[in-house]
Amino acid sequence: MAYIETIQSAEADEELRAMYERQHAHYGYLPNYAKVFCHRPEIMGLWAQLQSGIKRHMDKRRFELVTFAAATALRSTLCTLAHGKLLTEFFSMKEVQAMARGEAAESLSAAEAAMMEFSRKVARDASAIVAADVEVLKRHGFTDAEIFDMTATAAARAFWTKVLDSLGVEADPAFRTMNREFVAACSVGKPIDDAPGGPGLAKAEAIGVCVI
Repeated sequence: MAYIETIQSAEADEELRAMYERQHAHYGYLPNYAKVFCHRPEIMGLWAQLQSGIKRHMDKRRFELVTFAAATALRSTLCTLAHGKLLTEFFSMKEVQAMARGEAAESLSAAEAAMMEFSRKVARDASAIVAADVEVLKRHGFTDAEIFDMTATAAARAFWTKVLDSLGVEADPAFRTMNREFVAACSVGKPIDDAPGGPGLAKAEAIGVCVI
């Protein structure tokens, strides 16, 4: 349940109804996060454009690692679960659970571990970052453009999580169908929505993806 009143599909105007329909078609249900954008559905579209622009310059593994690191630092259960699930394409569930605890998974390269630590710092307190933090990344072979990309990814995640958490958005009940240990490790902030009869994940294999 969000902290603000949301608009039901039956009462939505054409723009909002179209956004709801796209979300429902993708997931098989209307996710909680989409509902709080009911008053400004165009912002959902702008967010998705920003994400698309950032991701264009990064491979999927790097984008998901940076996003996951930022999400855990920001204590977003929704984003940690969603992007943790996507990371299981590259890592075991046990490794993702370790990363959720701030530990370095065995499959991570030293450069990726440094990248994740930097991303956590961006999310937690960007004002505390100094030139030496960036130099660490450069010593691992990252270019200035790549450092910009990971910074933009982590900073953008802060916008998304702060909007949703501030408005009381909880991860959808569908997440409860995932492995219990995985869910427990990735539940870093607000609890999962406990609404009964929530949908499963059958149609939500790309559950971490925001659809405009």
